[in-house]
Amino acid sequence: MSEPITVVVVDDHAMFRRGVRAELDSAGAGVVDVRAEAADVDEAVRAVAEHRPDVVLLDVHLPGGGGAEVMRRSAGTETRFLALSVSDAAEDVIGTIRGGARGYVTKTITGPELVAAIRRVSEGDAVFSPRLAGFVLDAFAGSIDVAAVDEDLDRLTEREREVMRLIARGYAYKEVAKELFISIKTVETHMSSVLRKLQLSSRHELTRWASDRRLL
Repeated sequence: MSEPITVVVVDDHAMFRRGVRAELDSAGAGVVDVRAEAADVDEAVRAVAEHRPDVVLLDVHLPGGGGAEVMRRSAGTETRFLALSVSDAAEDVIGTIRGGARGYVTKTITGPELVAAIRRVSEGDAVFSPRLAGFVLDAFAGSIDVAAVDEDLDRLTEREREVMRLIARGYAYKEVAKELFISIKTVETHMSSVLRKLQLSSRHELTRWASDRRLL
């Protein structure tokens, strides 16, 4: 048998990291070897340098600069990066691939599917969830104006982007608070800031704004 594929799991939620590790230990027994976990950019960069994993499962939004910063600071290694994120927004997918990731899958993926994706990325293939592959093709075809999308989104902080996407998808403030582990008051504060920065007046305008930019 070939050697197991070594993996580092990077995500700022400990419960999610433990869940991924358990899934890989179960579905990927003998195929995947999780060497370490990391919760932010600095921890991830140290883990890559120490363990030299074949593949890093990388969340897009991380404290310290995001997944793109991990890849930038790990340039020159032979490690390959597979984004594993709750976000399926076009600008996250495209930005992460531009940053150096070999693939992008969402957190709805099953354990066996994730093991298969890790194996393919370790072999040099590019792997995307079906809907996300379309974003990449559209970007290269020029039908998504990535520069314009990024310019608008640059006005928002990372947390504001997360709140914006959930609100635009129809989540209630209470549901957003539960999803992001923050208070309802904090959600309201972020939402007010989003509307002000984007010069919008309601969540209905925000939904239309996000839909026009394929952020939903």
